[in-house]
Amino acid sequence: MINLDQRISAFSKLGVYLMDVVNESEKIVKQPDTQASDFEKLMHDAVLQNPWFTRENCLSAFRQWAENLSERKLKLWLKPYEKHLGESLSVHNVGVVNAGNLPLVGFHDFLSVIIAGHNYIGKNASDDSILLPYVSDLFIRLNPEFAERISFVNKLTRFEAVIATGNNNSARYFEHYFGKVPHIIRKNRNGIAVLDGTESREQLQALGLDIFLYFGLGCRNVSKIYVPENYNFSKFFESILTYQDVMMHNKYMNNFDYNNTVFLLKQIPFLQNGFLIIKADQSIASPIAVVHYEIYSNKNELEEKLIVDREKIQCIALSPEDSLRSVSLLSKICVDFGKTQFPGLNDYADGMDTVEFLTSL
Repeated sequence: MINLDQRISAFSKLGVYLMDVVNESEKIVKQPDTQASDFEKLMHDAVLQNPWFTRENCLSAFRQWAENLSERKLKLWLKPYEKHLGESLSVHNVGVVNAGNLPLVGFHDFLSVIIAGHNYIGKNASDDSILLPYVSDLFIRLNPEFAERISFVNKLTRFEAVIATGNNNSARYFEHYFGKVPHIIRKNRNGIAVLDGTESREQLQALGLDIFLYFGLGCRNVSKIYVPENYNFSKFFESILTYQDVMMHNKYMNNFDYNNTVFLLKQIPFLQNGFLIIKADQSIASPIAVVHYEIYSNKNELEEKLIVDREKIQCIALSPEDSLRSVSLLSKICVDFGKTQFPGLNDYADGMDTVEFLTSL
């Protein structure tokens, strides 16, 4: 039996190794004549499989996880569950259906299943079948005792519990197929931002990171902004100019050009700065290269609206002084500008506590 301390130590070792790999990879940019490592070849293969997985985005994801896997952070995260995780729990086969929208998007579930002492059976998205198995292989190489506990398959079978992530359409399929076993099924959610017009250029630039990191493809990326009446977007557009290189990416550029053309032909009012379109829209989810906005007249009305839409919202980016942070139903998903795509270990997708679910099996 592999006890909790051994599991924490195993992932801590992985974190140290990943940080070394990322640091070494970043040196290659400064020393282009350096021979490509296996990690560089891995990222090259990942981009070929999924062009959205640029080298920069892959490095960002790997660095984030390397930082999260410190022994201190792992122990702090697991402290509320120590009693259950320390017990000799029954080992279950947990099937995990991973999304493929971001590099390593399924790693938190991988970590949670193994740290809870269960067997992990992963089914990867067709456009992301390289990165997580690579990290899994590293983990097993560093900790051979976990080899029998981890597998990746093309079709889930022999599972006793399931964690599945997809969109609203796939969620209906998941409910039908996995409904008879304990399960977590995640649907569409998006990040939003709330502005009051007093934000500094630094804060607005940080908001740009919430919008553009991973090209806006993540459920934590900001897809909608709430602004006060008579808000002037000029300062916002000026503050995010540093992200204009997104147009160097062919797929992003095609999405921008397509949406720009469609809105013009349909005579839909919008603003744009050459690489981002801002459009008034009630919907929280927005197309790639587009951010929706909605005007609010007072914070009390906005608070009520966001509480009603809570199940559609993954996180809220706003200033540290914003009054919405004190609203009990919203406070847990409020983050500073620039932090939406850097969740902590206890920032669970869709607000569903994965470790609590796994310890209840």
